[in-house]
Amino acid sequence: MATETTTRDSWALGFAVFAGIAMATIGIFQVIQGLVAIITNEFFVLTPKYAFRFDVTAWGWIHLVMGIVVGLAGWAIFAGLTWARVVGIVVVALNAVANFLYIPHYPFWSLLIIALDVVVIWALAVYMRPYQST
Repeated sequence: MATETTTRDSWALGFAVFAGIAMATIGIFQVIQGLVAIITNEFFVLTPKYAFRFDVTAWGWIHLVMGIVVGLAGWAIFAGLTWARVVGIVVVALNAVANFLYIPHYPFWSLLIIALDVVVIWALAVYMRPYQST
């Protein structure tokens, strides 16, 4: 029984480390994407006839702020802060929604980030810190 628990805890810890790394990486990518949209808003081409129309510069600021928050939450996961899991799930879910609305500007990239966001949410949701017995 102890081996089963240790193996399960190891997998859960591994998923939490993956979530932290993925959140930090997603945050960096979002910051870069936001800066590109702010500095050179002609870089992204809008897909015609999409239900949601937003200014590319506004999206740049949204992605810049979301990237910073997601990256910081990812680093908080590494610090082992309890609130970081909840904040991480909420922020990554909001990031997935923002990327869904950003699909007309950069479809493949948005779908890739949404997929990573879903995996991170799952990894943070299944991770339960083992209670330390003294």
